[in-house]
Amino acid sequence: MIVDRLNISIVQANLLWEQVDGNINRISKILDSIEGKPHIVILPEMFTTGFSMDAHALAEEPRSHTYDWILREAKSRGFAICGSYIVAEQGNYYNRFHFVTPDGVCFEYDKRHLFTFANENIKYTPGKERLVFEYLGWRILPQICYDVRFPVWSRSRKDYDLIINVANFPGARREIWKTLLKARAIENQCYVAASNRVGDDGLGIYYTGDSMLIGSVGQTIAKILPGAEGVVHGSLSLSELNAFRQNFPVLNDADGFTLDPVV
Repeated sequence: MIVDRLNISIVQANLLWEQVDGNINRISKILDSIEGKPHIVILPEMFTTGFSMDAHALAEEPRSHTYDWILREAKSRGFAICGSYIVAEQGNYYNRFHFVTPDGVCFEYDKRHLFTFANENIKYTPGKERLVFEYLGWRILPQICYDVRFPVWSRSRKDYDLIINVANFPGARREIWKTLLKARAIENQCYVAASNRVGDDGLGIYYTGDSMLIGSVGQTIAKILPGAEGVVHGSLSLSELNAFRQNFPVLNDADGFTLDPVV
């Protein structure tokens, strides 16, 4: 099935520090509040724990506890659910994005750019592959938080329509967050849907959220008040996006490039 109007709901949650089941219960209640019929619901980065470096204690085996919860929720509620959480696989720890459809299809992406300022690069293994997947006729590029700072990694090869970024991006850098999201939308002629947490984490870092939907000319389509826990809804048009690209074909003049492998 292909849909021209893609309805998205973004969850902006005050995550409990390193409390997996507590966060699952909290987010389940937020999902109960969603009205209408979204196609995709987006949760923040590390939505079961907050941005914790205690990977050894908190990591789950692939497609186990939290995955099973997402799968049940997506099937019972009738919309795709995505977000990231900590996964252990073959002796490594990953900050892994999961996108699970109501039909039980799962797309996974491991965070490429690990936040060295918080020693994420010491605790976790970086992802090696850029991922674009298709859902309901939309081509989607998943990203996790710090990835938004790296335009080469985000650069469109005319191969996606929507960036989904899930984040724990601190309030101290909220203007940077908002500016980078708009820049990625403008330079790639795409939509951006971004979910960020709110509240204080276990390290005393405060998050304002500023979750939003952004259009291809950098306009804010929908946003939630900073600091507020809740859901923001918006609708995106694939035909309008394609018409804009055809009328103003910036990407035809983009530079070619290759990416170096992760070392």
